[in-house]
Amino acid sequence: MSTNVEMLRRVPLFYGLDDVQLELLTRTLVRKAFPKNRVIVTEGQPADNMFIIIAGRAKVQIADQDGKEVILAVLGPGEFFGEMSLIDNNPSSASVITIEQSHFIVVSKDDFRRHLAGNPEVAMNIMRGLVRRLRVADKKIETLALLDVYGRVARVLLDFSELIDGKRVVRHKLPARQEIAKMIGASREMVSRVMKDLETDGYFVERDDGTIVINEQEPA
Repeated sequence: MSTNVEMLRRVPLFYGLDDVQLELLTRTLVRKAFPKNRVIVTEGQPADNMFIIIAGRAKVQIADQDGKEVILAVLGPGEFFGEMSLIDNNPSSASVITIEQSHFIVVSKDDFRRHLAGNPEVAMNIMRGLVRRLRVADKKIETLALLDVYGRVARVLLDFSELIDGKRVVRHKLPARQEIAKMIGASREMVSRVMKDLETDGYFVERDDGTIVINEQEPA
């Protein structure tokens, strides 16, 4: 079994494909690495590729005419972007920028359409990914509309956490305070104050190794 096939097997987009199909995919896909803070996709510009993250993280953001930025999502391994423009032929609706050194699988427009036509499983996985993003967008709108800044910061912590041994743990480094501020529509200073208050009140504990353990029970 080739290393590339083993890599593709771990990508949710290709779940359901057998080894022969995966081997055929490896002949068309290109792997690329980009450093931190590299713009991969630019808002408003034509896009000819879809990108699948295999290592690292990237942020999806939009900006208004005054340069004010809003972060829509932070993507990690197994997630993909750029497929919307390949489907509707419109310019990119947001910019995507690496937040650490990252590795990608790059799929050209022609290969993307050929894979969709020849692999119903891939088409279905694309649809699942789009639906998942709609659900995340709905939750984000609800969070911004109904929660105060404390609730929004708490939601970010939960979104970045995973369940480990019955506890909610943030294993990977959180985005900078300024980046969190762009995600929730607040100032960097407010985010820093709220984070300090939440930690002081016992809502989370930061370990020596940098991981964060969230206390899901009401602090005493």
